[in-house]
Amino acid sequence: MSDVSHRGDLSTHPDVSEMRERYARMLGGRDVALVDGPVFLLGLYCAASPWIVHYTTSQPALVAHNLIMGIAIGLLALGFTRAPERMYGLSGAMCAMGIWLIIAPWIVGSGPDRGVIINNIVIGALALVLGLVCAGTAARSTSRP
Repeated sequence: MSDVSHRGDLSTHPDVSEMRERYARMLGGRDVALVDGPVFLLGLYCAASPWIVHYTTSQPALVAHNLIMGIAIGLLALGFTRAPERMYGLSGAMCAMGIWLIIAPWIVGSGPDRGVIINNIVIGALALVLGLVCAGTAARSTSRP
């Protein structure tokens, strides 16, 4: 086996200045990390909310809807974490998903009760706010000529 215990210093890498600039541009502050975690947790809660709020039998269409939307939000969060430079452009989609979650109980559901409505309004409002924060992060991190 080859000896991989020693690691080279990246300061001699030919692209080190470009890598540092790119890293500083995208991850210059802790705000990126502070947004991705809550977005992922929001997606998990949205997917599990029908079972948490107990409306699986009264609103079957909304159960499938929130499960799919939660998975989509979670996947967006994973994308924000793995490839922030490319994925933060989709923060507008996160805002649109938040607005849709707010109005979905009346469109997708059939006679939703107060708990279902409040649950979706809170999830939608959080998704909208986090999407706006992601959009602000993307706008601030884009390079200006």
